[in-house]
Order: sequence, then C-alpha cells, then structure tokens
Amino acid sequence: MAHVAGRPASATLRDVARLAEVHPGTVSRALNPETRRLVNEDTARRVMDAAEQLGYRPNPIARGLKTNRSYTIGVLVPDLMNPLFPPIVRGIQDRLEQAGYTPLIANTDNDRERERNDFEAMRARQVDGVIAATARLDNPESADPADDLPVVYVLRRLEDGVSASATADDHKGGALAVEHLLELGHTRIAHLSGPQGISTGRERHAGFLAAMAEAGVPVDPALIRFGNAFTEPEGRRLCEELLAGGADVTAIVAGNDLMALGCYDVFAARDLHCPRDLSVVGFNDMPFSDRFDPPLTTIAVPQYDIGASAADLLLERLQQPSTPPRTVVLAPHLVVRSSSRSLRDA
Repeated sequence: MAHVAGRPASATLRDVARLAEVHPGTVSRALNPETRRLVNEDTARRVMDAAEQLGYRPNPIARGLKTNRSYTIGVLVPDLMNPLFPPIVRGIQDRLEQAGYTPLIANTDNDRERERNDFEAMRARQVDGVIAATARLDNPESADPADDLPVVYVLRRLEDGVSASATADDHKGGALAVEHLLELGHTRIAHLSGPQGISTGRERHAGFLAAMAEAGVPVDPALIRFGNAFTEPEGRRLCEELLAGGADVTAIVAGNDLMALGCYDVFAARDLHCPRDLSVVGFNDMPFSDRFDPPLTTIAVPQYDIGASAADLLLERLQQPSTPPRTVVLAPHLVVRSSSRSLRDA
C-alpha cells in the first residue's frame, strides 16, 4: 500500500482504530452521528481526529448493508425557481447532513404526475424517507404514498390528523396582514389569494376573513380573487382582473411575495404608484423582497427553521418509528416597508 507522509492511500476503519488506539466498533459508533452519544466525548474526539488525519471517509454502501438504510432522504419541491424554497432546502440539508444523511432533491414543477414519478423514483432508490412541499388538501391519498416510507410535509400540511409537517402559522399571517392595513385606515382591502387546494392558500385566506370579521369590516366579494398558483404571472392576472372591473380598493393583500410582484407589474402598466394609489402586503419575506421598488411590506416566515424542523421530524420518525407524527407550527411576523402607507396621511 502506498503511503504519503505516513497516511495510507486508502485508509480503512481498522487504520483509524489503530491510530486512535480503540476497538474498530468504537470507531464505527463514534463516526456515526446517530450513535456518537454512546462514546465517551474524549474518545469520540480522538477517533474523529484520527479519521481526519488519515483522510478516512465512511463507506455509505457498507454502512447501509449493516443498518438496512441508504442514509439518503428524498426532498420534493414544487418550484425551485421560487426564492422561498432555497432557504428551506438549506435548513433541511444542514440538519440531515449533521445526522449523516444525504438529501436527494427533485423539482416537481407543481405537476401531479411528475410528483408521483419523482416519489416512485426516490422509493426505487431506497431513500429512508421523504420530505415533501407538494401536499394538496384535495389529494388525501398522497398523505403517505407508501406505508413503509416515512413522509414529512414542509410548508404544507394535510388535515388528516396523522401526517407530520413543519409549517408557518399561515392563518395568523393572513390576519397580521389585514390588521396592519386596518391600522393604516384601509377598509377597502382586496385579497388575491393563492390556491385553495393547499393549506397555505386556504389558511391565509381564512386568516384574512377572520381579521376582517374581528374588526367588523364587511368583505366585498368583488375584492376577492383566487389564483391557481403562487406565481408572479398569476398575481399579475388577478390584479389586472381586479382593477379592470373598476374595483373600489385602496390596498391589496397578496397570496405571497411573487403574487405581490405581479401586482407591481400591473401598476407599472397602468401608471399607478405604490403605495400612493394602492398599498400592497405580501407573504413570506422571500429573499430580495426588500429590493423591490418599493420595498415590500410582507409577512415573514422562518424559512430556514421550517426546513430544519421538517428534517428533525423525519429523523425523529426514523429513530423512533413508534412515535406519533407531529406538526410543528412556527410563528410569522410583520415586516413593514414602503409598499404600505396610512390613508390618514393622504
């Protein structure tokens, strides 16, 4: 075997054990994030230092044969072009890698057939579980496509009472947007809602209605529009419909930041000024929303933490399969920027 400065060309677990002066079984436990707690802290550090010195890398295939796991996790994302998802995926990846797992990411383009195909492809690759941001309320059979494969939903949730999920409190966020505009003196508030077939769209709209009702402000059906997707083109379409109908409106709550950006497109085409002519509030505080013109007032959600929480839920199910699935709901908060203004200043 060739050596470079005392370092084996292809270090083995036994090489690490000899250098660290421990049993090979101890090396195996110390290098596995799931079992490291079983090893004395000083010993674990000695093992990891030896592994680093020798350039040792565990063989995931051999590890999988021993544990009957692949140590890979499927991650289904509806639209990686949406700036909301990269921070969520980063939270998932960081947490999984800390536990010794590798994510396999697939972009489904919000297409049901592609979702099914991607899911089946991941199952064929023997992933240990799936984290999905693709759940639909009108597709309950997708709650757990395979009983033997743990599934955790991220940024979405099902109302089946048995699915694990990590999401923001969308109902509260929808209410916060309305409360902000009401405080600024707006009562003619439109809602350009996202799809009602997924929890984010439905809960945000429910929060909008609840806040209006709590304030005793009637909701004009002419100011409500439901979109088919959380996209800029859909926001543009709904906003154009709203204004083309001559709606008496002073403020818009958009389903998300991309839909709010679609409103900006319509304002530019109609020579309207935001917020002088219309105030706008988005949802998510996606990256770069503070660079919009004007910078967007929005409801911020803890994107990275949502992803990390989804990964934690899946790891929990893998380590303790009998643990009942849980839902983690993280709090949103209002971020006030220049796209909303007080009518009292007019």
